[in-house]
Amino acid sequence: MDRRKFLKQSSLASSLFFVPSFVRAFEEVASSKLGYKRLVIIQLSGGNDGLNTVIPYRNDVYYKERPTLGIAKKDIIKLNDEVGLNSSLGPLKRLYNKGYLSIINNVGYPNPIRSHFRSMDIWQTATDSDKYSQSGWVGRYLDHYGKQPHSAIEVDESLSLAMKGEQFNAIATQDAKALYNLSKDPYFKNIHNHQNDAHLSEHNLGYLYKSMIAAESSAKYIFETSKTVTSKKEYPNNKFGKQMKTTAQFINSHLDTKVFYASLGGFDTHVNQLDTQKRLLGNYADSVEAFVEDLKDNNTFKDTLILTFSEFGRRVKQNASIGTDHGTANNVFIIGENLKKQGLYNNMASLSNLDDNGDLKFEIDFRTIYATVLDKWLEVDNKKVLNKTFSQLDFI
Repeated sequence: MDRRKFLKQSSLASSLFFVPSFVRAFEEVASSKLGYKRLVIIQLSGGNDGLNTVIPYRNDVYYKERPTLGIAKKDIIKLNDEVGLNSSLGPLKRLYNKGYLSIINNVGYPNPIRSHFRSMDIWQTATDSDKYSQSGWVGRYLDHYGKQPHSAIEVDESLSLAMKGEQFNAIATQDAKALYNLSKDPYFKNIHNHQNDAHLSEHNLGYLYKSMIAAESSAKYIFETSKTVTSKKEYPNNKFGKQMKTTAQFINSHLDTKVFYASLGGFDTHVNQLDTQKRLLGNYADSVEAFVEDLKDNNTFKDTLILTFSEFGRRVKQNASIGTDHGTANNVFIIGENLKKQGLYNNMASLSNLDDNGDLKFEIDFRTIYATVLDKWLEVDNKKVLNKTFSQLDFI
């Protein structure tokens, strides 16, 4: 077989599953379907404005610094006498009323970076802001605790850094049937027929062959398992809504997958923020509510935890374009039935005691949230995954 063709087409395999050094043997699934805990991670890309999401509407500084961008009190969904939600988050308020939502405020990390790409890398790798890593925190979870290639799935076309391990990567797919059809491509069958060719070993490509076989097996498993369930719930007709519908189908079909990853972009609102953010938050809230209802209808919500984050918040002060510039601390949403502390987990950040750049001072390191989820929800050793010891919170 032509080696250049092999290398070129092998990118198809890497989009399914790629193991840098070796491929783990499949293990029989030991856990029962009941009590099989899953984590769903939702990334709001671009830096969502936390202050116009969870709003300190009784704070005069908020309106002073945002004379045209501040949301009027009459338009806010009030949570208590001090704090409310953006008017587009009505579905989230309904989850809040049922005790399914915990809002963690002032989340960030030391020495914050205001670059989208760098800050996202920090959140996805769970490293210090002056350190770099080629592996993500979910990827390292897979390195230590993954049982098969589909132990984690990103419901998208490509893998985020968060899902890439040192030895074991997640699978990226937003269409199980398309993934399966790709795995049946004649090219993959041709590789099967050449598995013992000397030139594969000679050019150190044997591992790639093995990873492609693992990808094919996982693709078949995901497709044949998930096709047994069809969602009857109506989701928003957009990319994020479809991601959440696919994730629900995967969960409700009882795939042996522990972590799912989805994302919603467009939150870099430097100009005319109000309408853009309202639309995006409405899309997020509508999709998440449909997702939760879908899981509840199938008795899988009780074993699912949803974590929503954005790489940073925005500046307290609005800019000249009726938008906001890159900031630091932000809020994180935790959604589930098993919350120990529902509602507002902690107080809002001070708007008068800011850092030297006029940004919110973070209170909670985001890695303490990861550590809590790893230990208390996924029930693994968070230090092995995070490569460092972090204190834990009390929301689960």
